[in-house]
Amino acid sequence: MPKFNTEVTVIDQITISNHVNDLGIENIRKEIIEGLVSDQKYISSKYFYDSKGSKLFEKITQLPEYYPTRTEKGILEQIAHDLMHDLNYTDIVELGSGDCSKISILLNALQKENLANINYIPVDISYSAIQNSAEQLIERFPDLTINGIVADFIHQIDLIPADNQRMFCFLGSTLGNFNDEVAREFILTLSENMNEGDTFLLGLDLVKPAQTLHDAYNDAQGITAKFNKNILHVVNELIESEIDSEKFEHQAFFNEDKSRIEMHLKAKEDVRINSPHLDQEILLNKGETIHTENSYKFTPDQISELEKTSGLKINQLFTDENSWFTLILFEK
Repeated sequence: MPKFNTEVTVIDQITISNHVNDLGIENIRKEIIEGLVSDQKYISSKYFYDSKGSKLFEKITQLPEYYPTRTEKGILEQIAHDLMHDLNYTDIVELGSGDCSKISILLNALQKENLANINYIPVDISYSAIQNSAEQLIERFPDLTINGIVADFIHQIDLIPADNQRMFCFLGSTLGNFNDEVAREFILTLSENMNEGDTFLLGLDLVKPAQTLHDAYNDAQGITAKFNKNILHVVNELIESEIDSEKFEHQAFFNEDKSRIEMHLKAKEDVRINSPHLDQEILLNKGETIHTENSYKFTPDQISELEKTSGLKINQLFTDENSWFTLILFEK
């Protein structure tokens, strides 16, 4: 999990301000425990990304079955030059930044003289993810300035500086991890925090054949299973429990009625969870699941609805030749 320091200067052009402690460890524990005592137990997918989880997800993005990352990168490579050519902003804000491979495509399309004027602001709940990607980016783009923000961007979006013209990037169809209500609320909050002239580049995974979706989240090498189970190690650290991840099996399936992939951890036997922060022991019966992630797949109608509810205007919409993924450029 993120460190709880206030601000770290890694090298001259990198600062990382850590605001996770503003959320309060007790609030984080409360959120996790509320999920574990619910009838349908759940853990928020934002807790996937400790150092180990980030590395596992990077492996997932390279799997032959996992189409979203390579498809989105393919679109970015096609549009980057035109997208960055008429640069009229100096801050590029990446929400849920994770690794730096996608933002690198956009930065690589900039002229060197423009790159020196760019302030890249990655926002992620994982300190290690921001630190690792920042160091890689500075090595590749030595003229870049990076001001990372370790925060929960759903609740702490007001931490993002608003002094300059900004391009917000929310890639990887991470919006699809939110349910409809949270997604609408997030888009509306972001819109309210954007200034006139700001833009918002949003990546969304589209509805496609169920077998393609199933394979993407049930890879033959079992990397996604390891990634899913790793969330229990993060939870153990936060609530001081000793949940044995080997007592669970990875489960991922396409829920056609809700147009989403669901990931669960299914108990292979009865599992007892104890923690000094629990009022009483939590029991999971054999076969019971902990819901760890949703990944909604979008339709054109849902994209139109996003535009209506956000108050933002779609400037351009880009997709691949199979119509598997889309990148949407909104403007305020």
